[in-house]
Amino acid sequence: MRLSSSLVRPLALVLLVVSVAGCSWFKKDAKGDYALAPEARPLEVPPDLNVPNTSGAMQVPNVGPAATAARPAAASGGFTVAGSRDDAFTRVGEALAGIDGATIASRAQLLGTYDVSYEGASFLVRVSAVDAGAYVSAVDPRGLPATSPAAVKLLAALKAKLAG
Repeated sequence: MRLSSSLVRPLALVLLVVSVAGCSWFKKDAKGDYALAPEARPLEVPPDLNVPNTSGAMQVPNVGPAATAARPAAASGGFTVAGSRDDAFTRVGEALAGIDGATIASRAQLLGTYDVSYEGASFLVRVSAVDAGAYVSAVDPRGLPATSPAAVKLLAALKAKLAG
């Protein structure tokens, strides 16, 4: 009896597993969404409509040395000073200190910028190296060329002080 009960238990267990695995109640519907009416099926979007077009996202413009030197002058209404950028940075700082109403909040020689307040407006005076020497311009807090009347007036005063 002992031998038969030791064989019956594993056999019953195997029979139970096979019957449960083969039962249609436990199977997943293989047809899925295709069994639904065409109006009830989920929308299929083509792959090229799923992702935004990034084909021109990383194109770097072709800029030669002549275009780099001419670009700052056309963009922000600044002026060019003869000499190196470091010399021009020092001269611009001295000139700013001599202009009435101009207050230098901070200076960053590594960046070539002065944080300036003049006639109620705050902006940066930037000195950058170009082929012809150093280019002095004003930049507003958004990083765009400063076109406020105060910035234009201060640049004109700087240009007059550095020219004479």
